Amino acid sequence: MNKSFASDNHAGIHPALLEAMIDVNQGHCPSYGQDPWSHKLKKLLKQEFGAVDSFLVFNGTAANVLSLQACLKSFESVLCTDVSHLNVDECGAPEKIVGSKLVSVPSQNGKFNLDELESIIFRNGDQHFSQVRALSLTQPTEYGTLYTPDEIKRLRVFCDQHQLYLHMDGARLSNAVAALGCGWKEILKGIDILSFGGAKNGFLLGELVIVFKEGLEKDLKFYRKQSLQLPSKTRFLAAPFLKYFENNLWYEIASHENSMAKRLYEGLKASPQVQMTQPCQVNSVFCILPKEIIKPLKKKFFFYVWNENSFEVRLMTSFDTSKEDVDSFLEELNNLLK
Repeated sequence: MNKSFASDNHAGIHPALLEAMIDVNQGHCPSYGQDPWSHKLKKLLKQEFGAVDSFLVFNGTAANVLSLQACLKSFESVLCTDVSHLNVDECGAPEKIVGSKLVSVPSQNGKFNLDELESIIFRNGDQHFSQVRALSLTQPTEYGTLYTPDEIKRLRVFCDQHQLYLHMDGARLSNAVAALGCGWKEILKGIDILSFGGAKNGFLLGELVIVFKEGLEKDLKFYRKQSLQLPSKTRFLAAPFLKYFENNLWYEIASHENSMAKRLYEGLKASPQVQMTQPCQVNSVFCILPKEIIKPLKKKFFFYVWNENSFEVRLMTSFDTSKEDVDSFLEELNNLLK
C-alpha cells in the first residue's frame, strides 16, 4: 500500500515505542498502575509538566470525557468550538457519560474568538439554565492552527472572570510544542486538566489525563474504572510514554511530521489550481483540489475530503512519512492536473 495522508492514526507503531513494549514483556509485576514504569511516568510528568497527578487510559475520547467528568456536574456545561473533536467526533460521549451539555461556539480557523466568548450569556444561578463551568480548547486545533502561550493566557483570564475550568484537548500537543519552540510548562500554564495524545504520535494505544489543578484528581481513579478505562497491564502503556519523553524522542517525531507537512504545503501551494485554505503550522495541510482529480488521486494516496461542498481536503503526515512519499504524492497530483 502507498502511504496514507488521511490520518496519523493510519501509521503503525514507531519502532522505539514498540521496542519499549517488548522490553517490559518479561516476568511478572503488579498491575493496575502499581508497576515501576507507571510510577516512574507519574514522577516524570510531575517534574517536566508540573502535574498534580496523571492517569493512563486507552483512547482519546476517554481522556476527554474523563477530563470533563473531573470538572463538571450533570447540570453544568462546557464551552467548545463548533469544529472541536468534542463537538463533532465524540458521538455524544461527553453528554451521555458526563451528562453535561456541550455549548458550541463559532470558531475562526478552528480557534476561539474572545469576542464570541464574551457574548455568551451565562445566566449564573438560573435553575432553568445549564451552568457553564468549563472551557475546552484544542491544541493544535482541528484545522492545525495554534494557540500561542499569550492566547492561552487570555483564555485563562476569561475563565477566571467566569469561574471556569480550562481543559486542553492535546491529541497532537507534541506537534504544537515543537512548532512553537516552547517548553511543556510554558504551553500548559493556566491549564487545569489536559488530554495528552499517544495514538496519533506513533503509539499502539494509550492516552493520558494529566491534572494540574489540585482537587480535580480526587475522584478520577473511580471515574476511570467506571468508564471501563483502567488498564490492567499498565506497564505496556507506561513504558512507551517513558521512551517517548526520553532523549526528546517526542520532539524528533513531531518535528519530522511538521516538516513533512510543510514540504507538502509548499508543493501544493506552487500549483495555481490548488487553493490553500489554512496555514500549515503542524502536521496537517488543508486545501481545495479540483473535483475531477480527487477520486483518481485517492486511489493511490488515500486522504479525506474535509468539506464535501467545497472539496476542501485534509492531508496529514505521520512519523513514517518520508520526503519520497510527499514528492510521489505531488508528482501524481501534478500529472492529474495536466
